[in-house]
Amino acid sequence: MSTYVYGITASSHPALPESMAGVGDPPRPVRVLREGGLAAVVSDAPEGLRPKRKDLLAHQNVLSEVGAEGCILPMRFGSVAPDDGTVTGVLAERADHYQERLRTLDGKVEYNVKATHDEEAVLHRVMSENPEIRALTEANRQAGGGSYEQKLQLGEMVVAAVKAREAEDSGEVQRALEPLADAISVGPESSGWLANVSFLVGRDSAAEFLNAVEEIRKDRPHLDLRVNGPLPPYSFVDPGPAEPAGSAAGTDRVEG
Repeated sequence: MSTYVYGITASSHPALPESMAGVGDPPRPVRVLREGGLAAVVSDAPEGLRPKRKDLLAHQNVLSEVGAEGCILPMRFGSVAPDDGTVTGVLAERADHYQERLRTLDGKVEYNVKATHDEEAVLHRVMSENPEIRALTEANRQAGGGSYEQKLQLGEMVVAAVKAREAEDSGEVQRALEPLADAISVGPESSGWLANVSFLVGRDSAAEFLNAVEEIRKDRPHLDLRVNGPLPPYSFVDPGPAEPAGSAAGTDRVEG
């Protein structure tokens, strides 16, 4: 039977609760595979696993429980190996890399910060900062709305100003929080967010980091900041140059 991998930790990590269950229906019992100074937290892999909410939460819960007792390198949902021997073989082959990552990430968690604009608030800010936009808006108002060309010009000016403000605010969010993090990972660009950044933060610095987020909210009311964390450090695991590519049905596979 295939082996589902939740994460990698030190072989000295405290024992798992006997009743810990993972993905699958019924949930598969979670167990530990040890190889040298490393251990993999695994279960049997269910057939036809898909990223349903129940299994995504089960994956996350295993990582959260294990991570509460010590550092774990989280694997993405759906990481599957052909069997237990393949997993221990990978631990042996990449022992130096995984041990370095465990040392680097020990005592640290991830916070993901996403930022969007409050549309009404950012338009008000753009108007207050741009005398040309204010002047054209007033001219159009006095002209009963203005001509089609004038309306088009105003719209283009507002769009350009908002885009410029998005770029500026994205940089400001990152610059304000980066000094409080040990590392950052910028997420993929999306039309839904003007900023999507993950921060690696020491557990003992988490309160200071969250206070800084609140200060940004107070200073920039035109921004909507969403914080997800503390999380296992997904964005900072770095599987290493030897990590093989390979996936099926939207799942990552660990292969020998």
